[in-house]
Amino acid sequence: MSRRRKNFTSLRRGNVEIGRREVIAALGAAAISWPVVARGQESDRIRLVAVEMALAEGDSNGQRLAAAFEQSLRQLGWVPGQNVRIEYRWNATNAERAQTQAAELLKLNPDVIVAHATIVTRAFFQSSTKIPIVFVNVSDPIGEHFVESFARPGRNFTGFTNIEPSIGGKYLEFLKKIAPNVTRAAMIFNPNSTPGGGSYFSGSFDSAAAILSIRPIKAPVQNVADIEPAIAALAANGGLVVIGEPFTNLHRAEILRLSAQYRLPTICPYRLYAQDGCLMSYGVDFADQFARAATYVDRILKGATPQSLPVQSPVKFELVINLKTAKALGITVPPTLLATADEVIE
Repeated sequence: MSRRRKNFTSLRRGNVEIGRREVIAALGAAAISWPVVARGQESDRIRLVAVEMALAEGDSNGQRLAAAFEQSLRQLGWVPGQNVRIEYRWNATNAERAQTQAAELLKLNPDVIVAHATIVTRAFFQSSTKIPIVFVNVSDPIGEHFVESFARPGRNFTGFTNIEPSIGGKYLEFLKKIAPNVTRAAMIFNPNSTPGGGSYFSGSFDSAAAILSIRPIKAPVQNVADIEPAIAALAANGGLVVIGEPFTNLHRAEILRLSAQYRLPTICPYRLYAQDGCLMSYGVDFADQFARAATYVDRILKGATPQSLPVQSPVKFELVINLKTAKALGITVPPTLLATADEVIE
């Protein structure tokens, strides 16, 4: 059983200011240069939207995100099977698979592509396609060179970021609040599917560790066999911070099983981790992001270009606490922390 609260953290969205005269001129030019017949043919055509997901098809969270995306499209007038067809590819959790599936989707010549996570977006970026791409769950689109800036993406990519570098320090702050005896904390991640190989988060992680008197530890893992040694090393007064990326998302059950076995207070990036047994999660509401991605797909299908659509930061974050896990670890959650949670799992 869980209790949900509405208590979201908002971040500013990037905006692009376009002069009224320029807009009128652009619309007028488009009307003149686009024949009436062509407009009619275009509106009658079933449009193709390609979606590549860095989650397994059988993952309930992946299905939840796909449902949020399709529901938002329907609200905008795009009904699968009537005026739009959606082609999915799943389980793009490593670079090779992401690249293979990207190539498959590009051969279909879709009208627009939705790329889930950095590893998938990178695969399309390396393909040098000119097809409009809307990314979701990308931490550092400028550092990855997908876009030139948030306000003016400059290429055929735009979309929605999921996090900021400061999140590494935020994770440690929450971990110390819920488990004040923690003196060592490891950040677990796969360097092959994490922005900057993990360095994107390490600055704020190390800075917060110094303030909180915690010894920071980096725990890069590249296969399942690496997970247990990284977690076992933290057994005494240790804590675990799970960075959200395709590898850790795919293997979250194993990470959570081992954190429970070694009795480690663990903070995770998304609500689905807390639902699966993580002590605490703090992260973006991805259903909201996929719903917002549908609005960009809608605008592109109606003629907008990615260059005209600014990259947007997250607007909804969720703090979820699992009291059942806290009890198993012998942790008493401070009332002030419970009061700020968006959801408490009992």
